[in-house]
Amino acid sequence: MDRSLYVAMTGATQMMRAQSEVAHNLANADTVGFKAQLSAFQPLTIQGPGLATRVNGVAHGLGVDLRQGGQIETGRTLDVAVQGNGWIAVQGADGNEGYTRAGELRLTPDGLLTDARGNLVLGEGGPISVPQSSQMNIGADGTVSVVPMGQSPETIAAVGRIKLVNPATDQLALGSDGLMHLADGATAPADPAVALKSGVLESSNVDPSQTLVQMIQLSRQYELQIRSIKSADENAQSASRLLQMT
Repeated sequence: MDRSLYVAMTGATQMMRAQSEVAHNLANADTVGFKAQLSAFQPLTIQGPGLATRVNGVAHGLGVDLRQGGQIETGRTLDVAVQGNGWIAVQGADGNEGYTRAGELRLTPDGLLTDARGNLVLGEGGPISVPQSSQMNIGADGTVSVVPMGQSPETIAAVGRIKLVNPATDQLALGSDGLMHLADGATAPADPAVALKSGVLESSNVDPSQTLVQMIQLSRQYELQIRSIKSADENAQSASRLLQMT
């Protein structure tokens, strides 16, 4: 394959890859607790004969933007938002512990506390189970308290405490399940300094306007790469015809 055509095709492929990540971020601009994925183009030396100065721009993931999103007042008892740094511990579909800032919590018919995706919210001794109650509250320290069904408000009692953690950000990595995990597969210890606020949700930290601009820029760069492919192909065909005439 002609070298210029190869470079143009590689560039177009990388633009598509970057566009996919930006589109994913934009699609989650309204997803509670979502953290934008970061990527950038990095130079990769082209292997083979020729000058060592030839490089391809390759889209490379840089991790996740962990900046906090805004606070959305909902007034819903089961909605909680981590205040400052920290994460809510949940049990992923694979049974492993993961971490999220999406505090849109729910109760299953069996009384298990989950996040909006159905991941079990973890307490000090495993998943938190809530008995039937007429009132439920989640404290700033993650303590889940209820008033048993048919009882007076004075009978309120704690039934569990949400595990809140705050590992170093360089230890965290985004898993395929959409949860953050410790990079070495370990679990983080509970951190009593992490606080929640009830009746509030954390919004996505994606800036829709900026992300849309990124999409437009990548789209234009992709079009340039396609035109380069067409030009390289036409040049190759012209060269082939000239060789046939000699």
